[in-house]
Amino acid sequence: MNKRELAILLSKLDSSKDKNVKLEQYQTDSEIAGEVIWNAFMLGDIEGKVIADFGCGNGILGIGALVLGASKATLVDIDEKAISIAKENLKKAANGKKLNALFENKNISKVKGRFDTVLQNPPFGTKTEHADREFLLKAMECSDVVYSFHKSSTESFVKAIAKDNGFEVTHKWLYKFPLKHSYEFHRKKVAYADVGVYRLARAIHQCILW
Repeated sequence: MNKRELAILLSKLDSSKDKNVKLEQYQTDSEIAGEVIWNAFMLGDIEGKVIADFGCGNGILGIGALVLGASKATLVDIDEKAISIAKENLKKAANGKKLNALFENKNISKVKGRFDTVLQNPPFGTKTEHADREFLLKAMECSDVVYSFHKSSTESFVKAIAKDNGFEVTHKWLYKFPLKHSYEFHRKKVAYADVGVYRLARAIHQCILW
């Protein structure tokens, strides 16, 4: 499967029609999701790896990782309806194949375990202050490699919290993220947000013996 085929597959996944504004639920664009997962795959962070998708929504990131060969994916979301949709989407994407997924309907703070790679499109913190911080801290607690979506305007925050926790930004991809009309207060059919996807990796400090 190539990057284009992955994006087409992800575009066929269902998403919730009843979104919760307090949870900042917006559907991740399939083209962007496909490119991010493909980039992670090319960097060796997907195939054969144990993956987590935090705030999974309809499961687009975790399912995409499984399709590209992740050995297992744990998909986590506080919204029970989102988990139900993600489960159905997994069946659709699997097309009869065995994809090893675990679904957890819980707050991100309750997640336990270790993963090779965390993929996440967390709340940006516009409705619940510091919601993005909670996701970042949990991801760095659970893994040495994290791919995380954030507003480009908060890049200094992302870098600072990464540094404070022994991580560094190794890669960055910038996107015009489409926010489709999802709530009553939206006036445009589609608005666009400047979003960065950051690959964070635990910094390795080498000691030189003289």
